[in-house]
Amino acid sequence: MADDRSSKRLGRGLAALIGEMDQPESATEPVVREDRAVPIELVSPNPNNPRRAFSQTEIDELASSLREHGLIQPIVVRTARGRDGYEIVAGERRWRAAQRAGLLDIPVIIRDVDDKAALELAIVENVQRADLNPIEEAAGYQQLIDEHGYTQADLGDVIGKSRSHVANTLRLLKLPQDVQALVADGSLSSGHARCLVTAADPMALARRIVEEGLSVRQAEALAQVPAGDKAANGGKAKPDKDADTLSLEKALSDATGYRVAISHGAKGGEVRIRYRSLEQLDDLCRLLQRQ
Repeated sequence: MADDRSSKRLGRGLAALIGEMDQPESATEPVVREDRAVPIELVSPNPNNPRRAFSQTEIDELASSLREHGLIQPIVVRTARGRDGYEIVAGERRWRAAQRAGLLDIPVIIRDVDDKAALELAIVENVQRADLNPIEEAAGYQQLIDEHGYTQADLGDVIGKSRSHVANTLRLLKLPQDVQALVADGSLSSGHARCLVTAADPMALARRIVEEGLSVRQAEALAQVPAGDKAANGGKAKPDKDADTLSLEKALSDATGYRVAISHGAKGGEVRIRYRSLEQLDDLCRLLQRQ
């Protein structure tokens, strides 16, 4: 029941994060204390904040505004564990800008929440503000799954997104680190990146997408072509499979998160699933054993 109430509270949006929420349903509900000002040196960032990238230009612009008007919206914090002071739950960008602006005291809302709820709130706030890049969003989801036993359906309920959105976002973590970096800095869109999960050479195709400005549909078609199977004229793919087979390969690839190749003839055929590491093989075995 407590988890159900937590999901409902999170669904109310940013108002809950800044304390504009209904009275607790019971004495076990997280306590929200009144807005108060605390010395900025007593506030520290949360090491589990899913957001890792902060634009220095945006922080400088916000700092300039804070020097003029002060910090209007309180930062959401919780009491730090094992030391004096507070740990940020939501609002690290504002805290960084307040430091840059030279503010001595900042307004805070203190919430009594555990690690699980703190991570939930941080992800919800950043997703609703569109502050996370796709890789940070995926890493935050994975952390909730690994550390707190969430299912993809649970995550969808908490953040107000569909289960398919959660699943597609998590697939980005299967990409090589160099491709993830292109997604994180905005060079590749999430749609393009999801095509690369099943590509034979994700980084090579990623470079081609960026250099040639390929559409997602074009990237999807190229991702289905085995490595080295290119025509000499401009590196275009050979149309060696019918549309139905390619469509089925894509459907199976999307369902498993791995590159699937199908070959068939008059006497039968075979399905091949490509993996790039022993870790991926282990994940694949677990996936197949659950069926």
